[in-house]
Amino acid sequence: MRASGTFTVNSFVPSELKPEPEVVTALPVGVATIVKTFEGEVAGRSTTLFTAAFDQESGVGTYVAMESFEGAIAGHEGTFNFVHSAATSGSDRADEFFSVVPGSGTAALAGISGGGGLAVDEDGTHRIWFDFELGGQ
Repeated sequence: MRASGTFTVNSFVPSELKPEPEVVTALPVGVATIVKTFEGEVAGRSTTLFTAAFDQESGVGTYVAMESFEGAIAGHEGTFNFVHSAATSGSDRADEFFSVVPGSGTAALAGISGGGGLAVDEDGTHRIWFDFELGGQ
């Protein structure tokens, strides 16, 4: 099944978390927490642990995010985790990865599995979709 929606980033809060000993590379590494709200066939909210190696000036880098979702996917309510990552050379989106975390679903989303994706339209609209199955459906 496929469910899609749009989302809004409500907060993006950088953290001062630094590994010890710190290793300095050409791209700075940062950690942040994000809160999002979703509308459409994907409806609800999420909290995200976000890590990136990214250069603000050139727009070059890669991110990895672990997201905890609460809400409904195609009318099925519950919670689950999903992970996603992508790289950019400044004007593209490459090396994308998007996966529902096995065993993380609750309530009507227990047994959820699958993948999906994220995209940002030219007008700035953030889109998400899940290609998913529920408990062997």
